[in-house]
Amino acid sequence: MGKKRNWPAIYLSIMFVILYAPIFYLMFYSFNSGGTMYGFEGFTFDYYLEVFQNTRLLIIVLNTVIIALLSAVISTIIGVFGAMAIMYVKKQQTKNTLLSLNNVLIVSPDVIIGASFLILFTFIGIKLGFASVLIAHIAFSVPIVVLMVLPKLQEMSPTLIDAARDLGASRMDILTKIILPYITPGIYAGFFMALTYSLDDFAVTFFVTGNGFSTLSVEIYSLARQGISMEINALSTLIFLVTLSLVAGYYFISKKAVGMAGMGVRK
Repeated sequence: MGKKRNWPAIYLSIMFVILYAPIFYLMFYSFNSGGTMYGFEGFTFDYYLEVFQNTRLLIIVLNTVIIALLSAVISTIIGVFGAMAIMYVKKQQTKNTLLSLNNVLIVSPDVIIGASFLILFTFIGIKLGFASVLIAHIAFSVPIVVLMVLPKLQEMSPTLIDAARDLGASRMDILTKIILPYITPGIYAGFFMALTYSLDDFAVTFFVTGNGFSTLSVEIYSLARQGISMEINALSTLIFLVTLSLVAGYYFISKKAVGMAGMGVRK
């Protein structure tokens, strides 16, 4: 009898090809000296130089990074305490209600979220720009952080907290020396997920940006409407590489955090 074919591996290979082939096609032609998406004529870095020489684009990159970092940090802090509030609430009905409210922003279409924020900011008089984008990014990032942190809280044995209380630990000691170190992998996961969601978001950002302020996703959309440009390919390639490095960084940091947590438990 012949060897059985590994259908799951074949299926995954086909899916990866479908997902990544367009990205690698875009990256390949970002080096095309011919300036088109067909007929590779020669290798050049000119379009990457154009990206770095474009002052307006560099300012937009800086805006995007600042928004992503600020929203990730603030949403991680809010999400961690939100997850603890959901975890340690006494009534199950209240817990289910809070979880349902938390998941609304995740399951809702981005267009609806963006339009809702636009109406809200217009109604309360917040000028569209940096502040509106930051608030919107924090809002849709918090539920993601909660979902990343909550499983780690559920894994933690209640006896750890009970033992700490029996030994005279204060609430602050329990929080800083027991709970936070244990859920560190979930905190890292929530932070990096919030960071990547903020960097990649287009739909919500498109609604809440104002004149004079933009992010990379909105800028790429604007450039793409003007026609095919190798500068877009170069910029998209750089974004993909940065996102890939963030994923790799999250993997190594979370792996290290899990190892340190394991050592702490053994001690």
